[in-house]
Amino acid sequence: MEIKIPAPAEEILTKLNDNGYEAYVVGGCVRDMILGREPGDWDITTSALPEQVKQVFRRTVDTGIQHGTVTVMMGDEGYEVTTYRIDGEYADGRHPDSVTFTPSLTEDLKRRDFTINAMAYNGNTGLVDEFGGMDDLDRGIIRCVGEPMDRFSEDALRILRAIRFSAQLGFTIEGRTYEAIRAIAPNMVHVSKERIQVELTKLLLSPNPGHINMVYETGISPYVSETFHKVYCREDDGGLDEGEQVEREDGKMFFVIPAIPAQVPPVRHMRWAAFLRKCPPDEAVRILKDLKLDNDTINRVRTLVSWQDYRLGPDKYSIRTAMSRMEPDLFDDLLDFRMCLAQMESEGNKTCQEHLAHTAMLVDEIRRDGDCISLKTLAVGGNDIIKAGVKPGKEVGLALARLLEMVLEEPGRNTKEYLLQHLV
Repeated sequence: MEIKIPAPAEEILTKLNDNGYEAYVVGGCVRDMILGREPGDWDITTSALPEQVKQVFRRTVDTGIQHGTVTVMMGDEGYEVTTYRIDGEYADGRHPDSVTFTPSLTEDLKRRDFTINAMAYNGNTGLVDEFGGMDDLDRGIIRCVGEPMDRFSEDALRILRAIRFSAQLGFTIEGRTYEAIRAIAPNMVHVSKERIQVELTKLLLSPNPGHINMVYETGISPYVSETFHKVYCREDDGGLDEGEQVEREDGKMFFVIPAIPAQVPPVRHMRWAAFLRKCPPDEAVRILKDLKLDNDTINRVRTLVSWQDYRLGPDKYSIRTAMSRMEPDLFDDLLDFRMCLAQMESEGNKTCQEHLAHTAMLVDEIRRDGDCISLKTLAVGGNDIIKAGVKPGKEVGLALARLLEMVLEEPGRNTKEYLLQHLV
C-alpha cells in the first residue's frame, strides 16, 4: 500500500531519515488516507529526541516539548513531530503524569486509543500495523488497542471519542470496547465541558448524527450536564413521534431522543438545533451554556428552536415579521431547517413542504421588491423622531418599533412623510 504524503511532511521524514532517525506519519492521517478521506492534519512520530529534532530543523516551536512534541514549521504550515514515548500513570484520568521516551515504534503505537489510529507509515517501510487496524477498517469496527478498560481509565475522553468516530465513519463499536465505555462512563467527571462539547459537536456534524443516542445509552449523559441528561428523560416511552428513538436505562427510565435528519446541513447551530428542537428554548440555551458554546451559536440555536413552528405565510406580512427578527442568513437557515424536518416528519404528505416552498418564493419576492424588514432600511431614524418632538430615550425606540410594524404590514408606507404623519 502506498500513501501519498504532502511534500512538506515528506521533507520532514526525509531529513530525519538522512540524520539517522526513524520517522513516520502516524494516527488519524494514516487512517483517513486508507479510507480515502482528506486528513485534517499530518502528525509525525520519530525516534529522534526533541532536542535532536530541533537540531535538524531551522524553524521549530516548543508546543509540547515536555511530552516530546516539537512543531516543525514548513513555510506557513506547522507539523507536530513527537518522539516515540511510553506514557506514565494517568492520575487525573485525562493526562499522563509523565512520559518516557523510547526507541521503539511499537511501544509508541501501543499507548494509542484505537487500532485504526495506531498505524504508522513511511515510503521506505510501508504500513506499520501492529494491532490489526487494517482489519478493523475493513470490518468497520472501533476497537481499543489492548485492554479497553485500561485505555479508557487512562483518558476518559476516549469513551466519547469512540462514539464520535463511530458516527463519523459509520463504524460499529466492538463489544468489549462498548461494555468498557458503559463501565468507565463515570470517569467523564474528569473531562472539561469544553472538550465534551467539541466531541459532541463533531458527532452532530457527522454523517450519522443520530449516534448521539449512544451518549444516553452508555450512561455518559449525566456527565455532560444535568439538563442535557434530563431533557429527554421519561418515566415511560410517552408515545413516540415518527423517527424518535428510545433507550432505556436500568429498566426504570426512558430517553426519548428525537431523530436528527442527516439532510440538515452539517452546520453547528443547525445540527444542535435539530437535536434540541423537542425541548423548550430556555433549556436548549442552558444545555449549550453548560457546554461553553459561543454566544453566536447559542443565539442561533435559540432562534431556530423558538421559530420552528411559527406560521410563515400565506401572507407576506407574517413572513416579513419573521424576517425582521433575525439576520438574513439565519432566516434562510430557518427555512432550510424546517424543510428538512418536514421531509422527515410528513410521512409523504407534501402539504407542509409545498407550503415552505411557496414561502421561499414569497421571500424571494420580498427581497426582490426591496421591502423594508429592519430599522436599517426604515425611511426615518432616531434623529427624525426626536426632531418631530419625541423626547430622547426609550420613547424613541418604541416609536421606531411601531413605525416598523406599520411598514411590515404594508411596505408602501415606508416614506418619511407618511411615517412622520403617523408618528403619534
